[in-house]
Amino acid sequence: MRPAVSRRRFIQSAAAVAGLAGVRSAYSQEVSVAKSVKTDVLEIAYEDSGQGFPVILLHGFPDDVHAWDEVAPPLVKGGYRALAPYLRGYGPTRFLDAAAPRMGEQAAIGQDVIDFADALHLPRFAVSGYDWGGRAAAIAAALHPDRVRAAVLIGGYTVQNTVAPTQPGPPEAERAAWYQWYFNLERGRAGLAANHRALCKLLWQTWSPTWHFTDETYNRTAPSFDNPDFVDVVIHSYRHRIGNAPGEPRFLAAEQQLAQRPKIEAPVITLYGADDTLGRGTPQASPAERAVLPKLMAHRVIPGAGHFLPREKPEAVSAALLEVLDGSR
Repeated sequence: MRPAVSRRRFIQSAAAVAGLAGVRSAYSQEVSVAKSVKTDVLEIAYEDSGQGFPVILLHGFPDDVHAWDEVAPPLVKGGYRALAPYLRGYGPTRFLDAAAPRMGEQAAIGQDVIDFADALHLPRFAVSGYDWGGRAAAIAAALHPDRVRAAVLIGGYTVQNTVAPTQPGPPEAERAAWYQWYFNLERGRAGLAANHRALCKLLWQTWSPTWHFTDETYNRTAPSFDNPDFVDVVIHSYRHRIGNAPGEPRFLAAEQQLAQRPKIEAPVITLYGADDTLGRGTPQASPAERAVLPKLMAHRVIPGAGHFLPREKPEAVSAALLEVLDGSR
């Protein structure tokens, strides 16, 4: 897409979002409805707002559907249906089989997106997400190009290679990922189980150092971490990605495919928080990003925002979604 066109669409979308600032709360209270739907594996709880073409909004770790409270209303006003599911291990979402392994590998959460759409009889949809949710959105788009019309990937293309041994990163990156190494110890499992609310709050503060959220904001989401499967799913996610826990056999082929960094053929906008301590975006899209996103419409670094971009700068996310949806018609 030509830069001028992309810029014009972004400005138009941003203006539309800005005009909705006064009605966000009303839409959040009057339109969003809590529901649940069953797949073969899960009963997935979700928030459902509006009508029209569906947009699936996927939260990250450690967060829940409230991350999208101020993103959804502009989508609803624009004629779209906003669907925000609780990921496996979060909030009211539950495994159907009490004996099923509580696994959080990337292929599983990516498949959950497709299963969720199937359960709601959605042949096509758009996706957006960050952290775990961004990875799930990217996987759904990469492995099911016939289903995903467009995507806004917060944090970029984060699909992992879980097949080959992982190599150490730069010291700064290893330090920032301390919680991952902690979770790979039994002490970390015990610590997460005993202190999950306090630990997750520390991660909010650390990953978004310029976001001064209130206790009320955090306490609205913290109960989602009381899910009885939360600890097991989180621990498996961080152990599987570096080869310290087995995955589900049914996802082996998918993990091998994901290790090849499959392209996402749908139109995509990538967003990055300039203050995200887990990974700030660069001013321009890298050659690696463009290689896997051949229809990249825009690459944006959002000032004044950290890791929790939908909460910190919801207008930037809404504007990007409206733009990419318009550009994918």
